[in-house]
Amino acid sequence: MSLLKAGTGRVLLAGAAGLALMTSGCGGGGNSTQTQVPITVSLAVSTIVAPQDGTMVIVPINITSTSETALVSLSGLPAGVAEQYAASDTNPSGQIKITASASAPAGTYTPSVTVTSAGQTVSTSFTLVVAVVAKVSTALDTTLGVGGQLEQFMTTSLQLGGWTADYFGTGAAAAAREATLNQLGPQHIRVQVVTGAIPMVANTGAASDWDFTILDGTLQPILGLADHSPELQIANAPAWMCKSNGNLDLANHLGDFAAFSANLVRYYNKGGFTAGGRHFQSASANPVVWWGIFNEFNGNGLSAADYVKLYNAVVPAMLAVDPTIKLSAFEFSDYGLGSGGAGDPMQFVPAFVAAAGAGGVTAQVDAMSTHFYSSCNQKDSDATLFGTVPQFAANVQYFYRELATRADLAGVPVWVTENNVNADWSNNGMSICNPAQVFVSDPRGTSAFFAAWRPYVFAQLGKAGNRALFHWAYNSDKQYGEVDGSGTPYLSYWVDRTLEQLYPSTAAAPGAQILQLSTTDDMSVETLATRNPNGTVTVMVVDRAVHAAADNNGSGDPRTVVVDTSNLGSFAAASVLTIDAGTNVANGPTGVGVPPSTRLNVTLNGYGVAFVSLMP
Repeated sequence: MSLLKAGTGRVLLAGAAGLALMTSGCGGGGNSTQTQVPITVSLAVSTIVAPQDGTMVIVPINITSTSETALVSLSGLPAGVAEQYAASDTNPSGQIKITASASAPAGTYTPSVTVTSAGQTVSTSFTLVVAVVAKVSTALDTTLGVGGQLEQFMTTSLQLGGWTADYFGTGAAAAAREATLNQLGPQHIRVQVVTGAIPMVANTGAASDWDFTILDGTLQPILGLADHSPELQIANAPAWMCKSNGNLDLANHLGDFAAFSANLVRYYNKGGFTAGGRHFQSASANPVVWWGIFNEFNGNGLSAADYVKLYNAVVPAMLAVDPTIKLSAFEFSDYGLGSGGAGDPMQFVPAFVAAAGAGGVTAQVDAMSTHFYSSCNQKDSDATLFGTVPQFAANVQYFYRELATRADLAGVPVWVTENNVNADWSNNGMSICNPAQVFVSDPRGTSAFFAAWRPYVFAQLGKAGNRALFHWAYNSDKQYGEVDGSGTPYLSYWVDRTLEQLYPSTAAAPGAQILQLSTTDDMSVETLATRNPNGTVTVMVVDRAVHAAADNNGSGDPRTVVVDTSNLGSFAAASVLTIDAGTNVANGPTGVGVPPSTRLNVTLNGYGVAFVSLMP
């Protein structure tokens, strides 16, 4: 009689009943053969999800065999995953027990289970998902956001120039485009006025010096939409105040630029102004409260000292007309923190926040604004672009540290008034950032990549205390837009609309509380847990796992995340809303109700975001 091992830690006796071949002797010399019955193997499920927190997963395995014993082994398991097999007491079927540790790389694998029984060996494969675990706490995380509050609102911006004409148009088309923008729910829609839309076109003293046609063709409808409070950014000076290279001639026209800016305030807020015998006045009863002062001075010919001089002259002139307005300062082309280069805020911010008596800003500042893009080169990989996002958060934190050096600026919020994937544009068919390279529009601004990138940015900046995130730009091509030129949404529209709706924050009603959250993998997954005043908890799960290092607008790698809310108690209802490559761009994403559970599995099949909402 022989000893056969049946599974882990179990030894069975095998006798004649376990043999498939029988023999008979007693001098006859004959024999008979019994046909061998094939063994079969099957698992109770085809996909096993093993959380990285060490929770054991037990899966029944069914083995049919003429023997009561079987040898079972697993192969192809990733590092950090342990397995056991336990047979039943009466037959070779049993259970496979799998445990994944935090060291097991998250992802999807195809291991095999091999069974040897009754002299036969059979293998079958299955899918193993090593799942990230995000465990939410009841406690507020006061180290994040603004003392534990997510006070960041998502919004958008439009650029008005000579090429923009009238985006909204008239009639039914205008109504549809206005409705699409309005449904974003944006606050303080940023309207940037550049060459061609600047309303002062000359300086002859005649009424023809002023033409608000292009500016008002877009701004007047916006004054009637959303919160009725756009931010009008005076991005540049009228052409007659500029040098031949297009930069403001600060030495000769600073006073003229201040007077021009003051007239804009009169036009929109104080009953207008008269020039050349003609009265100019906004048609809207809604004033423009927020004003942005100049655009990216560090890329438009001004030093830090020049900008302080400009700001200190222009803002008082505007406030003298309407002391209730609010000002967005700096509007910086931000890249290369600590690099010492032209986009390094460390080279420019200290001069602005220097003591008033030492050349720093003396005029009112209501927001300190900067701009973030992940790239200026369409050849950069997905991994490179994702890798820039933590730097955005570091920049925001740097701004706050500098503002805190002055008591009168310590409470000023940081706004990111331009944000997108790629800042490049065409210069007669060539890249403006890489002149030897043919310009190619970067589709990652509207593809599934964006559905991971923008929520990742939103979460990282919100945790850093940023107060406003402005998309650049609302109506544009697939590199930049939320909608195309006819107002048809891209995937990016639905991403930003969802962020605006799920994370509202206003001065009267600051955003949700940020809850403490621990995750077993923050290298390929971003998570954010918040609790609203009504008790609703929202957990954002972002799949930013890159499939291959060289991917450029790739599909990403699948990730499953176990959202553990066991610390929060029970909820009456739950839903999951997903935005990814499978989202219907025509109609947008729809939340799906799911049974409330203390451990909900969320699966994204590549780049994308899921929002788990738990209702008390």
